[in-house]
Amino acid sequence: MAETAASPGDPASTIRSKRFVVLLVLAALIGVVASLAAWCFLELIHQIQVGVYTDLPQDLGYDKAPEWWSLPVVAIAGVVTAFAIVRLPGRGGHLPANGLSGGVTPPVYLPGVILAALATIGLGIVLGPEAPLIALGSGLGLLAIRLARRDTPPQVGEVLAAAGMFASMALIFASPIIAAVILIEAAGLGGPRLPLVLLPGLLAAGIGSLVSIGMGSWTGLSTSAYALGPLSLPSFARPDIADFAWSILLAAAVAIVSFVVFRLARSTARVVTTRPFVLVPVAGIAVSGLAIAFAETTGKGVNKVLFSGQDALPGLASGAATWSLSALALLIAFKGVAWAISLGSFRGGPTFPALFLGAAGGLMAGQLPGYSITPAVAVGIGAAVASVLRLPLSAVVLAALLTAKTGAGSLPLVIVGVVVAYVITTVLSGPPAADGAAVTPPAGG
Repeated sequence: MAETAASPGDPASTIRSKRFVVLLVLAALIGVVASLAAWCFLELIHQIQVGVYTDLPQDLGYDKAPEWWSLPVVAIAGVVTAFAIVRLPGRGGHLPANGLSGGVTPPVYLPGVILAALATIGLGIVLGPEAPLIALGSGLGLLAIRLARRDTPPQVGEVLAAAGMFASMALIFASPIIAAVILIEAAGLGGPRLPLVLLPGLLAAGIGSLVSIGMGSWTGLSTSAYALGPLSLPSFARPDIADFAWSILLAAAVAIVSFVVFRLARSTARVVTTRPFVLVPVAGIAVSGLAIAFAETTGKGVNKVLFSGQDALPGLASGAATWSLSALALLIAFKGVAWAISLGSFRGGPTFPALFLGAAGGLMAGQLPGYSITPAVAVGIGAAVASVLRLPLSAVVLAALLTAKTGAGSLPLVIVGVVVAYVITTVLSGPPAADGAAVTPPAGG
């Protein structure tokens, strides 16, 4: 095993060695463990959401949860998250206001990460599960190799931790390719040693996707509760000049809005970290208040603002005709502010709210003359992911996945939009040393 990690000069000879075959077997086993753990985590979040927002109100005599219901729920989420941040190792995981972390999470941090994520995502805060899944997969991979052999070289531990990340991410996207692209970009992998991490990772990711496909038939539970699939949008054959012009403007607008959201998120983080036990619950109440205000203003449900938007995204796309321009604008405004507060206060991932708000922006842009809804939504999603995660290839692949049923006509527009959004975000953010809005990530991020 030591030779596997000790041959940076010739990765090809490492791949041909018997020790690398052993590494692949270990990666496959870790893929099974990590993907099963990820499935349990995602299913538990789903059951918490249903139990708290559907079953419990009905048990108390309500036909459905009243609009005020989320106020005490998110306050409790704030208390639990603050406890994980202050009292448990790892401060509850990576601060989402700093983007998406691709780093390895020590196993001792996992209880705090899981507790904060269950409280945050399960109780309705505007963050997604991908960051906790990365932490869960890497922590389990590292724990497994440490339990098997304590004298394992650190490089091998990192490879197997990456395999755990690949497997857990593949479960939620139901695609090993998406998981691989996101993690390669997020972790900054590359160079001649890339195959040494990529091959075990892809193997584990394939197993994660297999688990995602098989869980529905094995358990009777629908993967639609947590897995993301293609959206229902009209087919789009080919773009024209007007489509390219509108796509550039839409991508620029998405980049600017995303930049403002993250500026607000980092400002929120600097305030909330001073008194977490008081201010994290207050932040949760503010998120609930924004959801209630949106519902009162538009007549839409509070759940459109609460939660990550992962479950609501397919309905938003398929029900585009039921949304007015003013309602979409208010959705972006209210959910955008709620997302910013969540990013700076709670623990979770930034990706799914970005996907949802990018799609909402695309639905608005789809009303422009000569611009169809399908390419507008695709560009909005790609630009949002590029702006938020700073992962341009991942942004293109995600947008292509979510619009796969509409044909390939949107893809050139997505690429243009992603490039425009990425460049504008980079220019607005400035060099890292000069970006005073940055927040130092917590331990374990």
